[in-house]
Amino acid sequence: MAEAHQAVGFRPSLTSDGAEVELSAPVLQEIYLSGLRSWKRHLSRFWNDFLTGVFPASPLSWLFLFSAIQLAWFLQLDPSLGLMEKIKELLPDWGGQHHGLRGVLAAALFASCLWGALIFTLHVALRLLLSYHGWLLEPHGAMSSPTKTWLALVRIFSGRHPMLFSYQRSLPRQPVPSVQDTVRKYLESVRPILSDEDFDWTAVLAQEFLRLQASLLQWYLRLKSWWASNYVSDWWEEFVYLRSRNPLMVNSNYYMMDFLYVTPTPLQAARAGNAVHALLLYRHRLNRQEIPPYEKIFNTTRIPGVQKDYIRHLHDSQHVAVFHRGRFFRMGTHSRNSLLSPRALEQQFQRILDDPSPACPHEEHLAALTAAPRGTWAQVRTSLKTQAAEALEAVEGAAFFVSLDAEPAGLTREDPAASLDAYAHALLAGRGHDRWFDKSFTLIVFSNGKLGLSVEHSWADCPISGHMWEFTLATECFQLGYSTDGHCKGHPDPTLPQPQRLQWDLPDQIHSSISLALRGAKILSENVDCHVVPFSLFGKSFIRRCHLSSDSFIQIALQLAHFRDRGQFCLTYESAMTRLFLEGRTETVRSCTREACNFVRAMEDKEKTDPQCLALFRVAVDKHQALLKAAMSGQGVDRHLFALYIVSRFLHLQSPFLTQVHSEQWQLSTSQIPVQQMHLFDVHNYPDYVSSGGGFGPADDHGYGVSYIFMGDGMITFHISSKKSSTKTDSHRLGQHIEDALLDVASLFQAGQHFKRRFRGSGKENSRHRCGFLSRQTGASKASMTSTDF
Repeated sequence: MAEAHQAVGFRPSLTSDGAEVELSAPVLQEIYLSGLRSWKRHLSRFWNDFLTGVFPASPLSWLFLFSAIQLAWFLQLDPSLGLMEKIKELLPDWGGQHHGLRGVLAAALFASCLWGALIFTLHVALRLLLSYHGWLLEPHGAMSSPTKTWLALVRIFSGRHPMLFSYQRSLPRQPVPSVQDTVRKYLESVRPILSDEDFDWTAVLAQEFLRLQASLLQWYLRLKSWWASNYVSDWWEEFVYLRSRNPLMVNSNYYMMDFLYVTPTPLQAARAGNAVHALLLYRHRLNRQEIPPYEKIFNTTRIPGVQKDYIRHLHDSQHVAVFHRGRFFRMGTHSRNSLLSPRALEQQFQRILDDPSPACPHEEHLAALTAAPRGTWAQVRTSLKTQAAEALEAVEGAAFFVSLDAEPAGLTREDPAASLDAYAHALLAGRGHDRWFDKSFTLIVFSNGKLGLSVEHSWADCPISGHMWEFTLATECFQLGYSTDGHCKGHPDPTLPQPQRLQWDLPDQIHSSISLALRGAKILSENVDCHVVPFSLFGKSFIRRCHLSSDSFIQIALQLAHFRDRGQFCLTYESAMTRLFLEGRTETVRSCTREACNFVRAMEDKEKTDPQCLALFRVAVDKHQALLKAAMSGQGVDRHLFALYIVSRFLHLQSPFLTQVHSEQWQLSTSQIPVQQMHLFDVHNYPDYVSSGGGFGPADDHGYGVSYIFMGDGMITFHISSKKSSTKTDSHRLGQHIEDALLDVASLFQAGQHFKRRFRGSGKENSRHRCGFLSRQTGASKASMTSTDF
């Protein structure tokens, strides 16, 4: 999501003040350290690694094998073909009375060797099976015989009841693509947006790179891919995120929204209680390795450094840090090592809301430091850690951060479009001083009970936090639930101690730093233009009936909308996951293809007929699908070029081609937020109980950030952002173009021609977007809506 901004902005040679910093570590040493970090991660969780390392076998399977060998030995059968006798001869002779013990030890050693050999064979077989990506290239709904055979073998070898890291050792390593293929794909991707002269110059630079430098840089990457877990992911985390000196707010963080039309309770403390309980239930399942995403969701903070940040992850934390009206609290989440009930958590949150004590001088705006440039915040934090170490540790060592906002948020009847835009802006930036942007995520609870999430990007990507957020919304609403008066179910616990108010001893020299950070945060916050477009005329079900990929449909429509908005094509960034590989993160799909441009030009040409445009649209969709599948299977362009660039910097090799590649601006950054756990939601009976997605800031000062989510089968919600300071962008204008583009594309299909007639007849010129809202006024969830909802 927000990674496009970081990918453009990273400059591994610059400090916060612009001075040059050489990447002087020898490249072989850096590759060695990458592998060392991988091995340290394995050693840090030895027991879980043992359990997952033997998967799909288990310790009980060793006991079964040992018992079978002992039984065969008792029946005077030798399944080892004489090997156990050889092992007995090698064991120390403890005397005749211990002859039976030597036999047992020999059987145990033989069973262990045989067990290990079987596990190794299973791992190799599973890794080979998971290296097959032919299923990605097959048409939707069709499955070839090789893929059916592959799927059956995967089921046989994959075992039952896997834990979080059960398949970690079986995942294949991300392949290093051919450098010739990468350069060819890159040139193909920039051809539609460059003039003939610029393209010819870029092609000359590319050929010079292939002739002089590519083979050497590629050799180092292949060496790293053999030694480290992943040839690019650790460098991506370090150079794109942790070495970035830009403020996290807007530039790096992203947000997740609550249900769009429903708020289960208007009580702020009750909603906070259920949400925190659900989040900690998720953490409990994560600790027991019962769920699939990622280990750094909780107890994690990004610590600022002068030149480079680092991620601090604690094994456990039994409290959350809470911010309310300029004050910080440490609130325990457990009692006698058991998780507090939702009603007890609500009680504790209500105590914070009822606390009349005022904020101390400068305490109210302290968190603005986490929205400051990273080098500045790192220097101030050094003083803060000396003067207020206990309070700082309570925040940074918390399971996560909770912000109890004093204002309401969410969709309102009076001005639905403006209220949604304000809701998105509050989640992305807030007021600049009411989020601790360093924490892995901040749970935001508004005064009317509406929820939201602000997520720091470096520790993982959106599908990870999205998985957690789906579980949280479904659990707090459907499983935990609320009583008829809006409170959490259960009873308060009056014996619990009051939440601890944190005391900050802020030295005088920090006061000016806080004021400067607040001023910068407000400027950044006020400059971002957020717009949310709930499009309800059609959704995934219609696109599926057209036998098209829903993501490709939206991406090509976005190209049409952006061209109408700006009158030109631009580099387009779409994030794709590479989690088919060990420690894989993301790859870029360059959605502005020659095929997409041909379709857009045809749509703007009045002489082109609908059948001609439709044929070009299908070609563009097929091309996008091919790029997406290539990216997911490790054959993308940008991560390979990024890693080549990093190696060139280590070797002090100047490459005009790679420098040009990494100076490009992504004026359209896009991302789909997938709904991964549909089984948690009953979209047929309760269609409004689905998360409305989230968004992120623009990657370029003159560009757009666009994310989208398919809500059930009949709705698509878009989150658009841009900079108000730019005269070239307008989030609301692009939103109008997106709606028009979707309708124009749908009208190419006979089944979709009535959508445009419905939209034109809804009076969109006078009441844009209201057709989407008004269609939801009735339905199964109407009784659950609060006064601030439709």
